Amino acid sequence: MSSSQHPIALAIERQVGGATRLLATVMWLPLVDGVFPALVLAGAIDGVGGIFEVGLLVFGGSATVAVILADMDGGPREQVPKVFAVGAVLVVVAGIEAALAPTIQSLLDLQTFQRFAAVVILAVAAKTASSRLGELLPRPAMIVALGLLASLEPAGATLAFSTDLGLVVRGVAAGLVGATFALLVALAGPALRGMVDLDRFRFGSAVALGMLPLSIFGLVPGDAPIALVVLALTALLAFDPDSADERAPEPAITDGSGPREVDESDEVGDGDSDDRYRAPWL
Repeated sequence: MSSSQHPIALAIERQVGGATRLLATVMWLPLVDGVFPALVLAGAIDGVGGIFEVGLLVFGGSATVAVILADMDGGPREQVPKVFAVGAVLVVVAGIEAALAPTIQSLLDLQTFQRFAAVVILAVAAKTASSRLGELLPRPAMIVALGLLASLEPAGATLAFSTDLGLVVRGVAAGLVGATFALLVALAGPALRGMVDLDRFRFGSAVALGMLPLSIFGLVPGDAPIALVVLALTALLAFDPDSADERAPEPAITDGSGPREVDESDEVGDGDSDDRYRAPWL
């Protein structure tokens, strides 16, 4: 199981198994459950800041970091080809879904659907922050489906396939940001494993993801990179170079004549005794 205890990664791992399949599921899930198309229709990737926010928080995110650092075996040489293959599919499918967005948009009341898209992101953020809270919330795919039903306007449908080339490029760029982020994590994995608090990064990423709907609801200017700022602060706070030192083995107990084994007669700390007499497995 995921040693990072990431709620989303744990839930998916129980179903798919295998680190590479787990990574593919985590990174492709926004494409499958409708989160990415919903964000495209909501205008989340209309600017450069939005492209980086969606790429880093939706395709990258704490679940991707947790899988690469805590679940995938081997070093960068073994991990990079697997991550590259997953990222290549991600970029292609993201471009295809962005190309379909204008046709889907002609069927919908966009204002209504944008509100549902914001609710989807809040639900994903809540699931990332707390597994117990995630069990109480509906699946993102269900919220997207309800949004489609609530905003459907078949009278204005355009049957012809229409493509906004600029939107396709932005969709590909968002996928490319996510894939590049995953590759960088794989390359820096040996250093990051000893210096990053994964659970702290997970919670901070959930907060950053929860910032995205603010611009959709119009509560902050659309070009304000609040989510990116929160993500940068999260990465800074999750950086803990002393964490590896804290896991160092306890020194052997000595009585002045040299090291000796701990036996049942040694006093085990109960809160008042010296930590030198605490068995390392306790």
